[in-house]
Amino acid sequence: MTTEPPEAASTPASGVGGVVRRIAWGALTLFLAAFAVFESQKYGLPTTAAALLFFAFPDLTRLAGVRPPGVLYQAVNRVWIPLAVLVGYSFGPIVWPPLFTAGLGWLTRIALDRTLGRGPGSLDPTPGRGPTTT
Repeated sequence: MTTEPPEAASTPASGVGGVVRRIAWGALTLFLAAFAVFESQKYGLPTTAAALLFFAFPDLTRLAGVRPPGVLYQAVNRVWIPLAVLVGYSFGPIVWPPLFTAGLGWLTRIALDRTLGRGPGSLDPTPGRGPTTT
């Protein structure tokens, strides 16, 4: 009988389901990144700047002093806010491409973090480490 250390047992991406989940997040990351590059090429510098700024947005909030497990940290690292921006832009009356690419950049960053095993479920920002329970 083998026993796993507590860190390995609490890792969100452990097991076969976790590997499949990471592969799916990785595929989404590649798609979103390619879509952001396409939109940036199509609409020019303002859309490129918006995508890059919002790709770095989670890191910028950490530099501003927002630390896990705070409410703002959780909000910045959730999928729903940039997804709402993308859906709202797609079906709404606003026509401003930098807003769309900002949502793409932000969602790409969240997908990349989830691919690497980081996210709101992980209090430790290092890849592959989840919260430890004592």
